[in-house]
Amino acid sequence: MIQLTNLSKSYGAQTLFKDLNLKVLPNQKIGFIGRNGAGKSTLFKIILQEEGYDDGELSIPKNYKIGTLKQHLHFTEDTVAKECALVLGEDEQYDFYKIEKILFGLGFSAQDLEKDPLSFSGGYQIRINLAKLLATQPHMLLLDEPTNYLDILSLRWLRGFIREFKGEVILITHDRDFMDSVTTHTMGLQRKGIQILEGDTKKYLSTLAMYDETYEKTRQNQEKKRKELEEFVARNRARASTAALAQSKQKALDKMEDMDSLEEESNLSFGFNYHDTPAKVLLRAEDLGFGYDENAPLFKEISFALEHGKCLAIIGKNGKGKSTLLNYISGELQQQQGEITMHPATRMAHFGQTNIERLNLKNSIVEEVNSAVKNMSISQIRSICGMMMFSGESADKKIAVLSGGERSRVMLGKIIATPSNLLLLDEPTNHLDMYSIDALCEAIEKFEGSTIMVTHSEMLLRRLADALIIFHQGGAEYFDGNYDDFLTKIGWEEEGAIKPKKEKNSSNYSKEYKKKRAALIQERSKRGKSFKKEIDLCEKEIILLEEKLEEENERLIQASNSADNQNRGLNVSRKAIQASNSADNAVMIESAQNSAKLNAEIEVYFERLEAASEKLSAVEETYAELLDALEQGV
Repeated sequence: MIQLTNLSKSYGAQTLFKDLNLKVLPNQKIGFIGRNGAGKSTLFKIILQEEGYDDGELSIPKNYKIGTLKQHLHFTEDTVAKECALVLGEDEQYDFYKIEKILFGLGFSAQDLEKDPLSFSGGYQIRINLAKLLATQPHMLLLDEPTNYLDILSLRWLRGFIREFKGEVILITHDRDFMDSVTTHTMGLQRKGIQILEGDTKKYLSTLAMYDETYEKTRQNQEKKRKELEEFVARNRARASTAALAQSKQKALDKMEDMDSLEEESNLSFGFNYHDTPAKVLLRAEDLGFGYDENAPLFKEISFALEHGKCLAIIGKNGKGKSTLLNYISGELQQQQGEITMHPATRMAHFGQTNIERLNLKNSIVEEVNSAVKNMSISQIRSICGMMMFSGESADKKIAVLSGGERSRVMLGKIIATPSNLLLLDEPTNHLDMYSIDALCEAIEKFEGSTIMVTHSEMLLRRLADALIIFHQGGAEYFDGNYDDFLTKIGWEEEGAIKPKKEKNSSNYSKEYKKKRAALIQERSKRGKSFKKEIDLCEKEIILLEEKLEEENERLIQASNSADNQNRGLNVSRKAIQASNSADNAVMIESAQNSAKLNAEIEVYFERLEAASEKLSAVEETYAELLDALEQGV
């Protein structure tokens, strides 16, 4: 397993992460999330020792192999066999049977081994790289966006493979549903640091939000306390009766640590520009058919009616005609067979890969968004740019300098600017990060019109699709039902051929194994119970004590203000002022003593909380290793 200690990395003035700490335990499968550009891929390169770091330490055990499946596919040989043999050392060239075994397990036939790697679909090209990777017998897999450009069947295969892999995995993907289905932990790179928690992304993000809320409340209380102490010291430093107390408060003020405001991370937040329509059915398709080769049509005899407010998803393998069908519906391709009828009030907005390629590279973002609808004001245009996270001067960047993800956001901006009631979306999540995909889903859900989309994301399908057009069994057909209905009633006929081959003893564990594993889990729970109880107690007590401390601070301020008001009184006798000042001073001294006592108690509980947390982590780490040893012995 690997360990990172106080690791820091910067590029010039930009700090990617600072004092980063991470320890990957046996058999952990970690989903790695963070904004595009936060430094996730850079951290992978550092772990792979392909890139250096500024400070800290990277610890990798001797003979611990780390394999990576990168985003980009690159082949140099003309057959699958030759390509895969590249990973074998000189003394292993006659051991090609090892790779053959892996390739056969990944769904390749003996004939496939003599074919050009480039002749296979994207999903099978990924498997070729995966075979090369597995032949090195890695202990850990680093997977950087392995879902990019994979079709839905390949994604389902990869999900099964990662679940069955014996070893550690760190996975970067924008597909939240895919990540949550294969990982045991979620790790986030945010605000230049890392947090890792057991559970899925939903649990991670909700926990992080709770931490942020607690931090911000503590910071605000501290700022309030700092201001009160500064005011108290300023008022009472010159008084003989309160000078000592003011000096004590100054010491407390000097000891207070600065708590920086949390950096706000910009999110995509938008809604599509709905054009009102009285239509109950926006579009009808009758017996649609199209092919670049008249003897081999991509689809034929497709009929459907798209009702107002409904979402139709087009799904299937890569290269079968999904995007072609969407472009055919949009009118970008010459009509061949069938008829498309639209209601007169139907207005389309088309997000397609070819549309993104047609962005004018010489235009600025503002100019490109303005080209969608000519009658918008500059404030409206810049508002849309801001929704797409191009605020201020960044909206004046040229399209030519933008990344793929940024160009996708520009295209979305143009769609937003276009009044429409029918959205045509071709893989709209490509190049978007997880947070932007969530915002896009919300915008589609809130859109009052209808949507036709091409997607490989099962999350989008389950969340949005009311009906499907499925490219399978050598053709395409309309299915009136959601994605889960399709899986239940029909399913993918290729699934049996692409399921990963299970390793020996990966299932059907003996009763003895199950008994030992259950005993270890029960023992872990028992040993950790007291520490969890201690953590809960400390957290509750700290909250109560901080509330009491706030009350004492308020009492101290009121007494101080009362003394000031009495001293300014014009019609109050000196004797009355002295009596009142004496009472106020007594209250201030008592309140200061109470505050000191409360601060001491809070510090004790924080120390207990830290000690219990460390002990709980040690217990969990010990039992993770014991469970791993038991698993390896099966």
